[in-house]
Amino acid sequence: MEVENNIPEGWIETTLGDIVDSANTGLDAIKRAPIVEEETGIKCFRIQDASQKKAFINWGNTKVEDRNFKKFQLIKGDILIARTGNSIGVHFLVKNNLKSVFNNGLIRLRVNEKADFEYLYKVIESNYFKRYVQSIAYGTSTQPNMQINALLGLELKLPPLPEQKAIAKVLTAFDDKIELLQAQNKTLETMAQTIFKEWFGKYQIGDDLPEGWRIEKLGDILETYLGGTPSKRKNEYWDNGSIPWINSGEVNNFRITEGTTLITKLGLEKSATKLLPKGTVVIAITGATLGQYSILEIESCFNQSVVGIVGNDKIKSSFIYFWIANNIHAIIRNATGGAQQHINKENVNSFEMIIPSDKLLNKFQCISEPIMNKITNNEFETKSLAKTRDILLPKLMSGQVRVNNIKQTTNA
Repeated sequence: MEVENNIPEGWIETTLGDIVDSANTGLDAIKRAPIVEEETGIKCFRIQDASQKKAFINWGNTKVEDRNFKKFQLIKGDILIARTGNSIGVHFLVKNNLKSVFNNGLIRLRVNEKADFEYLYKVIESNYFKRYVQSIAYGTSTQPNMQINALLGLELKLPPLPEQKAIAKVLTAFDDKIELLQAQNKTLETMAQTIFKEWFGKYQIGDDLPEGWRIEKLGDILETYLGGTPSKRKNEYWDNGSIPWINSGEVNNFRITEGTTLITKLGLEKSATKLLPKGTVVIAITGATLGQYSILEIESCFNQSVVGIVGNDKIKSSFIYFWIANNIHAIIRNATGGAQQHINKENVNSFEMIIPSDKLLNKFQCISEPIMNKITNNEFETKSLAKTRDILLPKLMSGQVRVNNIKQTTNA
């Protein structure tokens, strides 16, 4: 959303500082004051809460003096932006008045009568804003900082207020649909997880098992693969690649629908990485991501910090996925190493699985496979909606695309 000289009639060129009533950081030293009664429930919002992108699930438990409350209280329409550290630029929109203050790692913006707070928040969600934050950050690469005055210098194209509201409504509709699909996926996974636990979770190694059940080592009944990384010194392994490749950080995602990057066919052939099919269950086996697990929704390669487990005609990916979900803590319990804890492929292969009877296994998979397919479809619909929204956002905010029937849109 680059600011250009040509703007639609009625729009103005302005700065962030001109459309906010106030911009300030929060409390730098929160005192535990006995005069604040427990039932007041005043909380402190922190950078890590903003990064969760959810409505104050994990609040700080620090109480504050009552005289500080009104000055730093968060109300509907406030926008919080992290100003320091690895979270710099992380943002959060306060959608309801809250009995909460915020700390000095955050900048709070409160818009004036010229702007709609939901419109401004969409600007802050744009890549244009992200690039601007990167351009004004100072300090070290590991501890960047952002000054309020520099932030307020952000240049904007500002439509009339009714058009701001219409644009925000269009973009929010995409977000609402995405959130609905994500919530549906969580519900679907919880349903399948509940069935798995009820049918299989009560049995442990050493218990007397029902007739037809057995214990097998994972590596004896399933194929497992350790990933690899093509040499970064070989441009021909990476340039103009077409094959998805993920690092272990990608395993943090609920589902994996695209690669971290792309490698070439030559990169695949000349390295230890493997191209594994959709449905492969992947586990991160080292460092900060140790124990994270996900499932490939696409064919993909991965690096040496990931192990992939491939299903077969008898034991399908849905059973493997929920079995991993219920046993991952036991699998990584014997991790070794100091600051960089890790397990290896053999730890995964040697782990013992309780396999139910063929009849019960098939019954579970007949129930869970359609659930997993629905989750897959929702994930790709979410991805498509997000892509459309991200393409539309800068066009709407530059005036290149206009919202038709503004009055009907804002009053709908």
